[in-house]
Amino acid sequence: MAEKPIIICTRGSALALAQSNLIAAQCRAAFPSLQFELKIIKTTGDKLQKASMAKVAGGLPKGLFTKELEVALLQGKADLAVHSLKDLPTDLPAGLVLAATPKREDVRDVLIYRSAGFPAAQSSTLNPQPDRRGFKAHTKLKDLPKGAAVATSSTRRKMSLLAARPDLQIVEIRGNVATRMHKVAEHGELDATILALAGLTRLHFKISARGAISGEDVPDGLLATVLELDELLPCVGQGAIGIETRADDERTAKICERLNHANTFHAVTAERAFLRGMGGGCQSPVGAYAQITGDKIWLNAVSFQDEQVKRGKGKRPITEAALLGEQLAQELR
Repeated sequence: MAEKPIIICTRGSALALAQSNLIAAQCRAAFPSLQFELKIIKTTGDKLQKASMAKVAGGLPKGLFTKELEVALLQGKADLAVHSLKDLPTDLPAGLVLAATPKREDVRDVLIYRSAGFPAAQSSTLNPQPDRRGFKAHTKLKDLPKGAAVATSSTRRKMSLLAARPDLQIVEIRGNVATRMHKVAEHGELDATILALAGLTRLHFKISARGAISGEDVPDGLLATVLELDELLPCVGQGAIGIETRADDERTAKICERLNHANTFHAVTAERAFLRGMGGGCQSPVGAYAQITGDKIWLNAVSFQDEQVKRGKGKRPITEAALLGEQLAQELR
Protein backbone atom coordinates (compact mmCIF):
# COMPACT_ATOMS: atom_id res chain seq x y z
CA MET A 1 0.00 0.00 0.00
CA ALA A 2 1.45 3.38 -1.05
CA GLU A 3 2.36 5.85 1.66
CA LYS A 4 -0.12 8.67 2.11
CA PRO A 5 0.84 11.81 0.08
CA ILE A 6 2.12 14.82 1.99
CA ILE A 7 -0.20 17.79 1.37
CA ILE A 8 1.41 21.22 1.13
CA CYS A 9 -1.22 23.96 1.51
CA THR A 10 -0.83 27.51 0.33
CA ARG A 11 -2.70 30.63 -0.73
CA GLY A 12 -3.57 31.08 -4.38
CA SER A 13 -1.68 34.32 -5.06
CA ALA A 14 1.10 34.28 -7.65
CA LEU A 15 3.76 34.82 -4.98
CA ALA A 16 2.34 32.17 -2.66
CA LEU A 17 2.26 29.65 -5.50
CA ALA A 18 5.82 30.49 -6.53
CA GLN A 19 7.02 29.98 -2.96
CA SER A 20 5.06 26.76 -2.51
CA ASN A 21 6.32 25.31 -5.78
CA LEU A 22 9.84 26.15 -4.62
CA ILE A 23 9.27 24.28 -1.35
CA ALA A 24 7.60 21.36 -3.12
CA ALA A 25 10.61 21.06 -5.46
CA GLN A 26 12.98 21.02 -2.49
CA CYS A 27 10.85 18.35 -0.80
CA ARG A 28 10.80 16.14 -3.89
CA ALA A 29 14.55 16.50 -4.37
CA ALA A 30 15.29 15.63 -0.75
CA PHE A 31 12.70 12.82 -0.51
CA PRO A 32 12.26 11.30 -3.99
CA SER A 33 10.39 8.28 -2.62
CA LEU A 34 7.62 10.41 -1.11
CA GLN A 35 4.67 11.99 -2.89
CA PHE A 36 3.97 15.71 -2.37
CA GLU A 37 0.79 17.48 -3.50
CA LEU A 38 -0.18 21.17 -3.46
CA LYS A 39 -3.53 22.30 -2.08
CA ILE A 40 -4.68 25.88 -2.68
CA ILE A 41 -6.82 27.50 0.03
CA LYS A 42 -8.40 30.96 -0.17
CA THR A 43 -7.80 33.00 2.99
CA THR A 44 -9.70 35.92 4.50
CA GLY A 45 -6.90 38.25 3.38
CA ASP A 46 -7.32 37.08 -0.21
CA LYS A 47 -11.02 37.87 -0.04
CA LEU A 48 -10.27 41.39 1.22
CA GLN A 49 -7.82 42.35 -1.53
CA LYS A 50 -9.84 45.46 -2.38
CA ALA A 51 -10.14 46.61 1.23
CA SER A 52 -7.77 49.06 2.86
CA MET A 53 -5.26 47.33 5.11
CA ALA A 54 -4.86 50.45 7.20
CA LYS A 55 -8.41 51.74 7.64
CA VAL A 56 -10.33 48.85 9.15
CA ALA A 57 -12.15 49.91 12.33
CA GLY A 58 -10.45 48.44 15.39
CA GLY A 59 -7.48 47.26 13.33
CA LEU A 60 -7.00 44.12 11.28
CA PRO A 61 -7.26 40.70 12.88
CA LYS A 62 -4.09 38.65 13.16
CA GLY A 63 -3.79 35.67 10.85
CA LEU A 64 -5.52 37.40 7.95
CA PHE A 65 -3.52 35.35 5.42
CA THR A 66 -2.92 32.25 7.54
CA LYS A 67 -5.99 31.19 9.55
CA GLU A 68 -7.61 28.97 6.91
CA LEU A 69 -4.30 27.23 6.25
CA GLU A 70 -3.91 26.54 9.96
CA VAL A 71 -7.42 25.11 10.17
CA ALA A 72 -6.49 22.69 7.38
CA LEU A 73 -3.40 21.61 9.35
CA LEU A 74 -5.33 21.08 12.56
CA GLN A 75 -8.04 19.11 10.78
CA GLY A 76 -5.49 16.86 9.09
CA LYS A 77 -6.43 18.10 5.61
CA ALA A 78 -2.87 19.34 5.02
CA ASP A 79 0.56 18.53 6.46
CA LEU A 80 2.69 21.58 5.67
CA ALA A 81 1.57 25.20 5.32
CA VAL A 82 3.81 27.52 3.33
CA HIS A 83 3.68 31.20 4.35
CA SER A 84 5.42 34.44 3.61
CA LEU A 85 6.82 34.59 7.13
CA LYS A 86 5.96 38.27 7.49
CA ASP A 87 2.26 37.23 7.36
CA LEU A 88 2.52 34.56 10.07
CA PRO A 89 1.45 35.75 13.56
CA THR A 90 4.01 35.33 16.33
CA ASP A 91 1.51 33.43 18.50
CA LEU A 92 0.45 30.22 16.74
CA PRO A 93 -2.61 28.07 17.54
CA ALA A 94 -2.08 25.30 20.08
CA GLY A 95 -0.69 22.23 18.37
CA LEU A 96 1.07 24.08 15.54
CA VAL A 97 4.72 25.15 15.24
CA LEU A 98 6.98 27.09 12.92
CA ALA A 99 9.03 24.06 11.89
CA ALA A 100 11.42 25.44 9.26
CA THR A 101 12.61 28.51 7.40
CA PRO A 102 14.54 27.87 4.16
CA LYS A 103 17.38 30.25 3.27
CA ARG A 104 16.16 33.82 3.19
CA GLU A 105 16.06 36.05 0.12
CA ASP A 106 17.34 39.64 0.09
CA VAL A 107 15.31 41.56 2.70
CA ARG A 108 15.50 45.00 1.11
CA ASP A 109 12.64 47.04 -0.37
CA VAL A 110 12.52 48.45 -3.90
CA LEU A 111 11.30 51.87 -5.09
CA ILE A 112 9.34 51.50 -8.36
CA TYR A 113 8.76 54.61 -10.51
CA ARG A 114 8.32 55.83 -14.10
CA SER A 115 11.41 56.66 -16.14
CA ALA A 116 12.12 60.23 -17.20
CA GLY A 117 11.24 59.35 -20.79
CA PHE A 118 7.82 57.94 -19.93
CA PRO A 119 5.13 59.10 -22.42
CA ALA A 120 2.77 61.79 -21.18
CA ALA A 121 -0.83 60.85 -20.38
CA GLN A 122 -3.46 61.26 -23.05
CA SER A 123 -5.66 63.99 -21.62
CA SER A 124 -8.84 65.62 -22.86
CA THR A 125 -11.61 67.87 -21.58
CA LEU A 126 -13.83 64.85 -21.04
CA ASN A 127 -11.06 62.69 -19.61
CA PRO A 128 -8.59 64.94 -17.76
CA GLN A 129 -5.52 63.13 -16.45
CA PRO A 130 -2.53 64.37 -14.44
CA ASP A 131 0.82 64.29 -16.22
CA ARG A 132 2.71 61.08 -15.63
CA ARG A 133 6.07 62.54 -14.69
CA GLY A 134 9.12 60.33 -14.61
CA PHE A 135 12.49 60.28 -12.90
CA LYS A 136 16.08 59.45 -13.73
CA ALA A 137 17.56 56.00 -13.15
CA HIS A 138 18.72 55.17 -9.61
CA THR A 139 16.35 57.71 -8.02
CA LYS A 140 16.32 57.35 -4.23
CA LEU A 141 13.81 58.51 -1.64
CA LYS A 142 15.77 61.71 -1.06
CA ASP A 143 15.61 62.50 -4.79
CA LEU A 144 11.81 62.47 -5.10
CA PRO A 145 10.32 65.96 -5.56
CA LYS A 146 8.57 67.70 -2.70
CA GLY A 147 5.04 66.35 -2.20
CA ALA A 148 5.62 63.26 -4.35
CA ALA A 149 2.92 60.59 -4.01
CA VAL A 150 4.20 57.16 -2.95
CA ALA A 151 1.74 54.26 -2.82
CA THR A 152 1.89 51.58 -0.13
CA SER A 153 -0.52 49.52 1.98
CA SER A 154 2.12 48.88 4.67
CA THR A 155 1.92 50.87 7.90
CA ARG A 156 5.62 50.26 8.52
CA ARG A 157 6.58 51.61 5.10
CA LYS A 158 4.25 54.59 5.48
CA MET A 159 5.71 55.60 8.83
CA SER A 160 9.28 55.02 7.63
CA LEU A 161 8.71 57.18 4.56
CA LEU A 162 7.16 60.01 6.55
CA ALA A 163 9.96 59.86 9.12
CA ALA A 164 12.49 60.38 6.34
CA ARG A 165 10.35 62.69 4.16
CA PRO A 166 7.43 64.34 6.02
CA ASP A 167 6.46 66.15 2.81
CA LEU A 168 5.55 62.98 0.90
CA GLN A 169 1.94 62.05 0.15
CA ILE A 170 1.26 58.43 1.09
CA VAL A 171 -1.45 56.78 -1.01
CA GLU A 172 -3.16 53.45 -0.25
CA ILE A 173 -2.65 50.72 -2.85
CA ARG A 174 -3.75 47.08 -3.14
CA GLY A 175 -3.28 44.24 -5.59
CA ASN A 176 -0.52 41.84 -6.57
CA VAL A 177 2.95 42.89 -7.74
CA ALA A 178 2.03 43.28 -11.44
CA THR A 179 -1.16 45.19 -10.59
CA ARG A 180 0.77 47.68 -8.46
CA MET A 181 3.35 48.25 -11.19
CA HIS A 182 0.57 48.88 -13.71
CA LYS A 183 -1.05 51.39 -11.37
CA VAL A 184 2.20 53.37 -11.16
CA ALA A 185 2.62 53.20 -14.95
CA GLU A 186 -0.93 54.29 -15.71
CA HIS A 187 -1.92 56.75 -12.98
CA GLY A 188 -0.28 60.15 -13.00
CA GLU A 189 -1.40 60.88 -9.45
CA LEU A 190 1.05 58.19 -8.27
CA ASP A 191 4.76 58.85 -8.53
CA ALA A 192 6.08 55.60 -7.07
CA THR A 193 5.37 52.52 -5.02
CA ILE A 194 7.48 50.25 -2.82
CA LEU A 195 7.70 46.46 -3.16
CA ALA A 196 9.78 43.77 -1.48
CA LEU A 197 12.82 42.68 -3.48
CA ALA A 198 12.29 39.07 -2.32
CA GLY A 199 8.83 38.96 -3.89
CA LEU A 200 10.13 40.36 -7.17
CA THR A 201 12.93 37.81 -7.20
CA ARG A 202 10.65 34.83 -6.51
CA LEU A 203 8.33 35.96 -9.28
CA HIS A 204 11.33 36.04 -11.64
CA PHE A 205 11.40 39.80 -12.17
CA LYS A 206 14.87 41.17 -12.83
CA ILE A 207 16.39 44.62 -12.26
CA SER A 208 19.17 45.60 -14.66
CA ALA A 209 22.26 47.63 -13.81
CA ARG A 210 20.50 50.74 -15.13
CA GLY A 211 17.40 50.00 -13.04
CA ALA A 212 15.07 48.67 -15.75
CA ILE A 213 12.58 45.99 -14.66
CA SER A 214 11.93 42.93 -16.82
CA GLY A 215 9.54 40.04 -16.33
CA GLU A 216 6.06 38.82 -17.16
CA ASP A 217 3.45 41.60 -17.52
CA VAL A 218 5.85 44.44 -16.61
CA PRO A 219 4.69 47.78 -18.07
CA ASP A 220 7.16 49.58 -20.32
CA GLY A 221 9.04 52.54 -18.91
CA LEU A 222 9.33 51.54 -15.26
CA LEU A 223 12.55 51.75 -13.25
CA ALA A 224 13.53 50.38 -9.86
CA THR A 225 15.97 51.36 -7.14
CA VAL A 226 16.87 48.91 -4.38
CA LEU A 227 16.70 50.80 -1.06
CA GLU A 228 19.43 50.19 1.49
CA LEU A 229 18.64 49.14 5.05
CA ASP A 230 19.52 52.57 6.46
CA GLU A 231 16.80 54.04 4.22
CA LEU A 232 14.07 51.50 5.01
CA LEU A 233 14.37 48.74 7.61
CA PRO A 234 12.32 45.67 6.56
CA CYS A 235 9.35 44.24 8.37
CA VAL A 236 9.83 41.23 10.64
CA GLY A 237 10.41 38.08 8.59
CA GLN A 238 10.64 39.88 5.24
CA GLY A 239 12.27 37.71 2.58
CA ALA A 240 11.76 34.51 4.58
CA ILE A 241 9.40 31.60 3.95
CA GLY A 242 7.83 29.98 7.01
CA ILE A 243 6.78 26.33 7.05
CA GLU A 244 4.14 25.57 9.68
CA THR A 245 3.24 22.04 10.76
CA ARG A 246 1.51 20.09 13.51
CA ALA A 247 3.76 19.86 16.57
CA ASP A 248 3.25 16.09 16.96
CA ASP A 249 3.78 15.12 13.30
CA GLU A 250 7.07 13.20 13.24
CA ARG A 251 6.97 12.57 9.49
CA THR A 252 6.80 16.25 8.57
CA ALA A 253 9.34 17.11 11.30
CA LYS A 254 11.94 14.99 9.47
CA ILE A 255 11.12 16.75 6.21
CA CYS A 256 11.42 20.17 7.83
CA GLU A 257 14.85 19.30 9.22
CA ARG A 258 16.09 19.04 5.63
CA LEU A 259 14.36 22.26 4.54
CA ASN A 260 15.51 24.45 7.42
CA HIS A 261 18.33 27.01 7.12
CA ALA A 262 19.70 27.43 10.64
CA ASN A 263 20.94 31.02 10.39
CA THR A 264 17.66 32.17 8.85
CA PHE A 265 15.72 30.42 11.61
CA HIS A 266 17.82 32.08 14.34
CA ALA A 267 17.47 35.49 12.68
CA VAL A 268 13.69 35.36 12.35
CA THR A 269 13.41 33.97 15.90
CA ALA A 270 14.98 37.21 17.18
CA GLU A 271 12.82 39.37 14.92
CA ARG A 272 9.59 37.58 15.83
CA ALA A 273 10.41 37.78 19.53
CA PHE A 274 10.83 41.53 19.08
CA LEU A 275 7.48 41.82 17.30
CA ARG A 276 5.78 39.71 19.97
CA GLY A 277 7.28 41.93 22.66
CA MET A 278 5.94 45.00 20.87
CA GLY A 279 2.48 43.42 20.88
CA GLY A 280 2.14 43.66 17.14
CA GLY A 281 1.07 41.82 14.01
CA CYS A 282 2.08 41.98 10.36
CA GLN A 283 0.67 45.52 9.96
CA SER A 284 2.38 46.92 13.07
CA PRO A 285 4.49 50.04 12.54
CA VAL A 286 7.78 48.33 13.44
CA GLY A 287 10.74 47.03 11.48
CA ALA A 288 13.55 44.66 12.42
CA TYR A 289 16.42 42.81 10.81
CA ALA A 290 18.73 40.26 12.42
CA GLN A 291 22.07 39.03 11.06
CA ILE A 292 24.44 36.28 12.17
CA THR A 293 28.18 36.93 12.54
CA GLY A 294 30.15 34.00 13.86
CA ASP A 295 28.42 32.80 17.03
CA LYS A 296 26.68 36.14 17.61
CA ILE A 297 23.34 37.49 16.41
CA TRP A 298 22.83 41.22 15.81
CA LEU A 299 19.40 42.87 15.71
CA ASN A 300 18.48 46.33 14.44
CA ALA A 301 14.93 47.52 15.10
CA VAL A 302 12.70 50.56 14.74
CA SER A 303 9.29 51.38 16.19
CA PHE A 304 6.83 54.05 15.07
CA GLN A 305 4.21 53.23 17.70
CA ASP A 306 2.43 56.25 19.20
CA GLU A 307 3.87 58.23 16.24
CA GLN A 308 7.28 58.32 17.93
CA VAL A 309 10.39 57.09 16.16
CA LYS A 310 12.46 54.83 18.41
CA ARG A 311 15.48 52.89 17.17
CA GLY A 312 17.61 50.29 18.87
CA LYS A 313 20.17 47.58 18.25
CA GLY A 314 21.86 44.85 20.21
CA LYS A 315 23.72 41.54 20.05
CA ARG A 316 23.77 38.26 21.94
CA PRO A 317 24.94 34.66 21.39
CA ILE A 318 22.94 32.85 18.71
CA THR A 319 21.45 30.61 21.38
CA GLU A 320 19.80 33.70 22.91
CA ALA A 321 18.08 34.93 19.75
CA ALA A 322 14.64 35.12 21.36
CA LEU A 323 16.05 36.90 24.42
CA LEU A 324 17.65 39.49 22.15
CA GLY A 325 14.31 40.27 20.51
CA GLU A 326 12.57 40.50 23.88
CA GLN A 327 15.31 42.77 25.22
CA LEU A 328 15.05 45.20 22.32
CA ALA A 329 11.26 45.26 22.59
CA GLN A 330 11.54 46.25 26.25
CA GLU A 331 13.90 49.09 25.30
CA LEU A 332 11.65 50.47 22.56
CA ARG A 333 8.23 50.08 24.18
